[in-house]
Amino acid sequence: MSDVNSWMSQYIRAWTSNDPDDIRALFTEDAIYHDRPNSESPWNGHQEIVKAWTDAGDRPDDWTFEWTLLGQDGDTAFVQAVTTYLNDEPTYDNLWVIRFAEDGRAREFTEWYMERKDTPAAPN
Repeated sequence: MSDVNSWMSQYIRAWTSNDPDDIRALFTEDAIYHDRPNSESPWNGHQEIVKAWTDAGDRPDDWTFEWTLLGQDGDTAFVQAVTTYLNDEPTYDNLWVIRFAEDGRAREFTEWYMERKDTPAAPN
């Protein structure tokens, strides 16, 4: 069983730093990263994952992130999260499925994300 809290801390550190070594440390060398379920072209291996991640260009001051572990079944963890992009950028609800290798790194990662729609103000 993997330590999801530790992995999530490392994920946030990698997201904040955008350092290729921090990103690689999260995933096995042959990991598969699905940026959406049933993606036709997932990111395969360290090289593709690091390139796609750094191409996204998220800066640490551009977002906030909160997450909750929904559950874990063996080597698979389910995480629910909210990513709030600042400066009038959208907020996203996230669901992640993380499949861990025995060494605690992710061997497969799948994310669902949906932009939150503006909610009309409540009547006075």
